Amino acid sequence: MRPMTMRTATERMAPRPSLARLAAVELRKLADTRAGIALLGAVALAAAGTVAVQLVVGEPRARTVAALFSAALVPAGVLLPIVGILSVTGEWAQRGALVTFALVPRRERVVAAKLLAVGIVALLTVDVCLGAAAAGHAVSVATGHGGGGSRITADALGEAMAGEVLLALLGVGFGLLLRSSTLAIAVYLVVPSAWSILAATVGWLHGWAGWLSLDAAVGPLQQGASLPAQGWARVAAVAGLWLLLPLLAGLARLARTEVG
Repeated sequence: MRPMTMRTATERMAPRPSLARLAAVELRKLADTRAGIALLGAVALAAAGTVAVQLVVGEPRARTVAALFSAALVPAGVLLPIVGILSVTGEWAQRGALVTFALVPRRERVVAAKLLAVGIVALLTVDVCLGAAAAGHAVSVATGHGGGGSRITADALGEAMAGEVLLALLGVGFGLLLRSSTLAIAVYLVVPSAWSILAATVGWLHGWAGWLSLDAAVGPLQQGASLPAQGWARVAAVAGLWLLLPLLAGLARLARTEVG
């Protein structure tokens, strides 16, 4: 019989937590602080507020469930990356990284849990947007200012989920790479937008740079347009540049960092 070492005894006493449990912890962290609660509330209020504005100033054709749903996704998509950024940078700002990585030494598992938690928040946000759109349409019909268009296709719903999850996970990548809330938010808001503007305005950049434009890739997903194969290829290219590269670079930096 193999003698019980200190390591095996410790492992038996404290088994490694599952990824699902780690993700649940990360979800709780997102709502543990006033700032986190305020940001999550702002995402829901932004979606509901956009629907309300559409009901007041929008044309009748903009009051269908699909149109209201697309409108609600836009402000939610702006705020979700900030949720992703803060899920990572909050560890370093509040010096919680020391406790987190002491309890879970395999740092990539912590990052995977954060990605899973932020992805769940993005899916819940899509549900909130859909609920706000359905409620807005019901109000429009009840007041005699709306009509048909009370259904959303499964394709449009799936594309909305893909777009919002992608945006939220981008925030995790930028946060992991830069580790400063202010810097990561500023870089996220400026760099992809500047790239999209250059791709749209500079003639010789139209061809290849347009394939890496975040706005051009995510916009159709939020609008419920049925993407062809080329559209999904653009989404994959955008995910590679704006999600995978920062995430991999951030993981490499994290592996070399002494947490103290």
